[in-house]
Amino acid sequence: MKCTLDSIFEVGFGVELNCLEGSSEEGTEFMKAFDTSHALIWWRFLDPFWKLRRFFHIGSEASLIKQIKVVDNFVHQLIGKKRKLLALKGNCNDKEDILSRFLTESEKEPEKMNDKYLRDIILNFIIAGKDTTAGTLSWFFYLLCKNPLVQEKVEQEIRDVFGEVHTGAGIDDFVAKISDTNLEKMHYLHAALSEIIRLYPILPVDGRCADVDDTLPDGFRIKRGDEVFYTSYAMGRMTCLWGDDACNFRPERWLNDGVFQPQSPFKFTAFHAGPRICLGKEFAYRQMKILSIALLHFFRFKLANETKKLTYKSLLTLHIDGELPLCAVSRTNF
Repeated sequence: MKCTLDSIFEVGFGVELNCLEGSSEEGTEFMKAFDTSHALIWWRFLDPFWKLRRFFHIGSEASLIKQIKVVDNFVHQLIGKKRKLLALKGNCNDKEDILSRFLTESEKEPEKMNDKYLRDIILNFIIAGKDTTAGTLSWFFYLLCKNPLVQEKVEQEIRDVFGEVHTGAGIDDFVAKISDTNLEKMHYLHAALSEIIRLYPILPVDGRCADVDDTLPDGFRIKRGDEVFYTSYAMGRMTCLWGDDACNFRPERWLNDGVFQPQSPFKFTAFHAGPRICLGKEFAYRQMKILSIALLHFFRFKLANETKKLTYKSLLTLHIDGELPLCAVSRTNF
């Protein structure tokens, strides 16, 4: 969670949050408030009296208001600092992060793209880029530990593309070698990540509301305003879609002669499909590949407790319930 939050802040907003190393108290406080707000909002689905609690400002709704205030204050401070920084830089073209680009555009439409509008953009990027990638990577390393042969195949592909790990090799020197060209060669890793997303889609349930009357492919008619939901978690385990071994973790199902073969997004629905397909899909794959390659190049992982039964916690996103302690063994010892 800390790693992906740092990543989305640096890429999206040009800010080094430093949550992972723990040097930013403000960043840590923001992350806790953000995660707590997520849990409290999900609780509304189970609490028939949440509107009453909100009206009287009590219980979980009172706590939610406090957490959202922390989130809003942090984001508004971020926008203010970024505005000042851009004002100092003037009209230079050094506006690589997304927030800087939006701030530049907001000068053309100040009434429409006000601070509230920019706050919503920032939170949308955080929601899309933090929990999703972090949750998927957690399940990924868990199943790599449960399937050591798959972990070895991923490691072998990394060795084939990047070379052997050597004693005294530096992480910075290695990461500098991770290019788009090399990432495109990682077919087995891409397949393994896709297999994780199939079995543990971070959004297990998704849906849309019909803008107009429509007819679904099977002939079922829906009216304007009807909500249509689909369950990616169940679809990823259907034998009619994925074969008799649908519940098994088998990256090879995505490969043809060692080359990754994508599936139809209407079958592999974790990123949605059609005009509303996830804009961050390729960014998410790239981020997960880089982190996985860097870790698996230097370490071999196994579960700290092989007998522990792992499950997920009920939230809007599919996260592992509790911690996942792993043992990391340096590959320079082999």
